[in-house]
Amino acid sequence: DPAAGVMLEPRAETEDGFERHLGVNFLGHFLLTLLLLPALRASGAEGQGSRVVTVGSATHYVGAVDMADLHGRHAYSPYAAYAQSKLALALFALRLQRVLDARGDPVTSNMADPGVVDTELYRHAGWVLRTVKRALGRLVFKSPEEGAWTLVYAAAAPELEGVGGRYLRDEAEAEPLGAARDRELQRRLWAEGLRLTGAGGGDGDGVAG
Repeated sequence: DPAAGVMLEPRAETEDGFERHLGVNFLGHFLLTLLLLPALRASGAEGQGSRVVTVGSATHYVGAVDMADLHGRHAYSPYAAYAQSKLALALFALRLQRVLDARGDPVTSNMADPGVVDTELYRHAGWVLRTVKRALGRLVFKSPEEGAWTLVYAAAAPELEGVGGRYLRDEAEAEPLGAARDRELQRRLWAEGLRLTGAGGGDGDGVAG
């Protein structure tokens, strides 16, 4: 799917048959990260460690991952699907750091929450939220440039060199939803991500080399 992220969309599927929030927001980034890890590892070995920054959202606090119905085929809510995709990203970011640590890779994984940002992602939001967005505008919503700052901080701040497994918001560490630290749920979702994307080749953690 060409989109970098989707939010609150009516139920639809990607070309691969994945529920669109899960496929675009989580599985696409999951696969891309695993494919890039050999290059990140090689770059990190040459000097300063490489960094993976996963774009998070406070919406993950109200999310739940339904392993029995990840694609919302039996019950679907745009809000639940979006929140699930964001919790899935938190589970992935934290699990990735554990995998990297176990392998001794010079790569760190953190999750950065840009906050409430004024973008086109809100085009599928309900009329109440759209009305609030129009009425309050910059009083509540950050500009895209302001929202990007936490991501730049996570990617480049010297004090985060070698630091991973963090959830960052407004250039500070925050505590993610407790479920994001559930190691068994991390493991199950990671294994399902490997199965759905084919990244693991049916074996291992999908982290090549």
